[in-house]
Amino acid sequence: MNTNSHLKFACFITVRMGSTRLPRKALLPIRGRSIIEHLIDRTKLVKGGDLIVLCTSTRSEDDILEEIARKNEIECFRGSAEDKLARWLGAAEKFDVDYFVTVDGDDPFADPELIDLAIAQMRQNPCDFINIPQTLVCGGAEYCISLAALKKVCEVKNTDETEIMYTYFTDSGLFNVRDLRVDDRIFHNSNIRMTLDYQEDFDFFKRIFDELNIDVNSIPLRRIIELINRKPEIAKINFFRQEQYLANQKLKTKLLIKQT
Repeated sequence: MNTNSHLKFACFITVRMGSTRLPRKALLPIRGRSIIEHLIDRTKLVKGGDLIVLCTSTRSEDDILEEIARKNEIECFRGSAEDKLARWLGAAEKFDVDYFVTVDGDDPFADPELIDLAIAQMRQNPCDFINIPQTLVCGGAEYCISLAALKKVCEVKNTDETEIMYTYFTDSGLFNVRDLRVDDRIFHNSNIRMTLDYQEDFDFFKRIFDELNIDVNSIPLRRIIELINRKPEIAKINFFRQEQYLANQKLKTKLLIKQT
């Protein structure tokens, strides 16, 4: 662990090619760049992080993601396909990271302002895990996790299937968890869905890119929300998928702890 004045923060862009509902979604093109490249562009706007690492699996189908990371001049780590927590641990140890923000590859509008807010809150008042309040726009904010807590989770979990991982931090009773504090009410809108799982989600993102004439993915999330507030029909493109998405997440959520 680095000294307190030199804590190292990273953004871990977590992505694989193994999606089934929307195959190869990370490579879907919008205005000449793939979804994952748009997310890399956006993550580069984060000011509080020390590095960006694309975290993917060792499967051959993910070779293209390593090539994209190299082309876009960010780091890459390849680890377990199913065990996201173990993959993160390998990346954190390789790059000597103390804390990291989990930039989900399905969230092309993950907001640099909110990521920087999470990093700032962790620096000012360190804890094990900064959680995302359910009132925030889905896909706009990301978790922030300490290496020490991640190591502990990897020691106690009793499964390698950790796609839905937050429950190990929030529900195990083992960690100091705080919610991300977001004062600006514009970000608190649970009627907008900004994550990529279905064709309608892709249609939603493409519509916003076209509406705002986005070629470089640097438009602040607040401006995107303002657009949707003016044109609520945009949110209707994909929001009907939210209930199904949450039901699928619930089915995948496991809290399996080793017996002592």
